[in-house]
Amino acid sequence: MSVQTEPKQRTVTPFRYDIVGSFLRPSALKDARLKYQNGEITTEQLNEVENAEIVKLVQKQKEVGLQAVTDGEFRRSWWHLDFFWGLDGVERTIIEEGYRFNGATSRPETARLSGKISYSSHPFVAHYAFLKEAAGKDVVARQSIPAAAQFLFELDRADNKESTQAIYPNRQELLSDIVGAYKASILAFYEAGCRSIQIDDCTWGALCDQQFITVMEQIGVNVEEYANELAKLNEDVVSGLPEDLVVTTHVCRGNYVSTFAGVGGGYEPIAQTLLSIDNYSGFYLEFDTERAGDFKPLRFLKDNQQVVLGLFSSKFGELENKEDILKRIEEATQYVDLDRICLSPQCGFASTEEGNHLTEEQQWRKLSFIKEIAEELWK
Repeated sequence: MSVQTEPKQRTVTPFRYDIVGSFLRPSALKDARLKYQNGEITTEQLNEVENAEIVKLVQKQKEVGLQAVTDGEFRRSWWHLDFFWGLDGVERTIIEEGYRFNGATSRPETARLSGKISYSSHPFVAHYAFLKEAAGKDVVARQSIPAAAQFLFELDRADNKESTQAIYPNRQELLSDIVGAYKASILAFYEAGCRSIQIDDCTWGALCDQQFITVMEQIGVNVEEYANELAKLNEDVVSGLPEDLVVTTHVCRGNYVSTFAGVGGGYEPIAQTLLSIDNYSGFYLEFDTERAGDFKPLRFLKDNQQVVLGLFSSKFGELENKEDILKRIEEATQYVDLDRICLSPQCGFASTEEGNHLTEEQQWRKLSFIKEIAEELWK
């Protein structure tokens, strides 16, 4: 590639070669979780296995050269529901059918309201404290949580809408309580030492999916108004936070056992609304297939924001063609300077505990491949 700009390295997240956060669960962890579910081991014994495997994972992330590390979401079953369940006024609920993906359906679980939403404490804070200690001082220990918009999206599901409206007949009170609980949780992470938090958000992948848009319009939802509501909710959550807390967001298009959700569609319908959200330092955007469209929507990116191009699939182990990747990065520079571009997989390797269909060896090889390309571009 011919385009090069300064500076070539970054010292805060997102980094030039990065991750979304989740990793394949090792067999020892899967075995322990199964034993726990069967009543064969205690909570303390499960935690011991989780701790040991997270320490190994952090070391492996360091070995592959990552500058920001996570706990792989090893203590979670879902990328989003476990966080919701930890908030006051939210309960785990079994429903008739799970999320529909292309060729697969997830476990039938959801987060439903049992009372008013608030924050008193959350198990994820102690989980983060363990990660930070395991990470040491030479890398950034990053926390990921699902977006407030994703929480509202879950509460608006047909399975949950009735209970949500029963507890919150006033929509503004619902939104206000979500903001309050989220701000309190983020500040709790901050007090535990967190300086890099990633907001994971599938809502935008849905809002630019033509199939989803059609369904929403058929039930009388104004998609543009709903997008604006979600954007404002997210912005309210991340406004007024400490200046040294780096907040980024990842937009997902479905990532369950190597499948995706919806029929796809470029970011154009929601790009201006999404990229106008203040206080996000970077946007992790999926661009691994044609389903995501072209890079033109990146023209709305602010000058002080990074885009992390998810050009590499976490759904399969085969490595992408390097020349194709370099060509796509060059295409992206038509709309955003190379200095504001970083690279990562399009999503995590295991958004749920089931994980995608690749091996741990392939997982690490893919991250090494991303680093190799990044180091060629930003020496």
